Amino acid sequence: MRKNRRWLTLFPLLTILVGACMPANAAQNPAKALPDWAKSATIYEVNVRQYTPEGTFAAFAQSLPRLQKLGVKILWFMPIQPISILNRKGTLGSEYSVANYTAVNPEFGTSADFKALVDKAHTMGFKVILDWVADHSGWDNPWINNPSWYHQDQNGNIISPNPDWSDVAWLNYDNPYMRAAMLTAMKYWVTNFNIDGFRADYATGVPADFWQQAITELTAIKPLFMLAEAQGDKDLLNAGFNADYGWDLLKVLNGIGNGTQNREDFENLAIFLQENYLPGKFPMTFITNHDENTSTGSEYTRLGAGVPALSAIYFTYPGMPLIYSGQEVGNKKQIAFFDKDLITGLTQANAVSSFYASLITLKNRNPVLWNTSIAALTPLPVTGDNVIAFARESKGDNVVTIANITNAPQKVTITYGNLAGKYHALTSGTAASLPRSVAITLKPWQFQVYSSF
Repeated sequence: MRKNRRWLTLFPLLTILVGACMPANAAQNPAKALPDWAKSATIYEVNVRQYTPEGTFAAFAQSLPRLQKLGVKILWFMPIQPISILNRKGTLGSEYSVANYTAVNPEFGTSADFKALVDKAHTMGFKVILDWVADHSGWDNPWINNPSWYHQDQNGNIISPNPDWSDVAWLNYDNPYMRAAMLTAMKYWVTNFNIDGFRADYATGVPADFWQQAITELTAIKPLFMLAEAQGDKDLLNAGFNADYGWDLLKVLNGIGNGTQNREDFENLAIFLQENYLPGKFPMTFITNHDENTSTGSEYTRLGAGVPALSAIYFTYPGMPLIYSGQEVGNKKQIAFFDKDLITGLTQANAVSSFYASLITLKNRNPVLWNTSIAALTPLPVTGDNVIAFARESKGDNVVTIANITNAPQKVTITYGNLAGKYHALTSGTAASLPRSVAITLKPWQFQVYSSF
């Protein structure tokens, strides 16, 4: 997704030709299970263009040891295909304007370079997923020679999904030949490059029955992790996506950052989460990504001094946490989308990296925080609305998060009840004891995460 795409008016896509496009048994196939390697994984979004001065796969590969030490498991690459020139925006264009679904952007390197990167990542324990743009293509994609593969106006002219997306052409899923070509292209990356899944850009722009067919056939090749850029669309989760976007959590965290939302809003969202996710499904949680950074600047612009506390919250909230390129070193820069704009500080770890590494380690060693533990969030009684306190608990595997969510001191009483006992404190790395109830004063944005082990 590009800047401001979340607010797109959703266009309905007709599915008249579903019977011609789907295997007879597709509707009966259950949603695919989450691969074992994704159960405790943290995802890392890679912006190849802005990652290094060279902006290549080979240059990015030099950061793999650093990311391995950070502890992230899944590397999500923004689109790596060639970018259309026709109707291009900016100097380099949007990676989401795909000129060829089965080729590699020469600015990043060759197909052999990408295969070498995937192979190296695999040997180091990473998994690799690709950003997949299925709703639209670039204007000089070869598919444009088949006008019926695209939506057209009343005069027969191919159109964009909306006026703001003038650099892309809107694909038509009524056409069975286009559907087949799209699925073949997705299989190409699994079979030829051994990738481990897809992040589906603007997933709601594509009929759920296509995703069901695609996921069924793709996961027959190998287990995959499938992430939908959507939230609240049960049809997509039923179609086989393992996860979607935690936009609702981001909205609450942004509201906390600007003082318009509080503990009650957070706890209400937790109730919604438990009621609206299917068993084994979960959101990807985050405070930044390429869309958020491009639209509103870094997380520090929105959340200021609250970034560490709110990061602790989203990492211990149900779901799979995301780290975006540069977040792990404290990037405070708004990164250009259509032009070269280097993210600085990615050559070595720092104190911010150590903080996120500690959160990832916490998640890995506590199964109650794993990605499928969707229902295990218990708000703890606390006086006042400016301190969040909650627990993730399961058979003695307990994690407790508390945070002052304001820039002023807060004097409150927190009731831990049956969770009282011995813990490890995240920020100090030392042993700690939680009483059944305690009156404390928390400094501005002070937080702590306690874990049973």
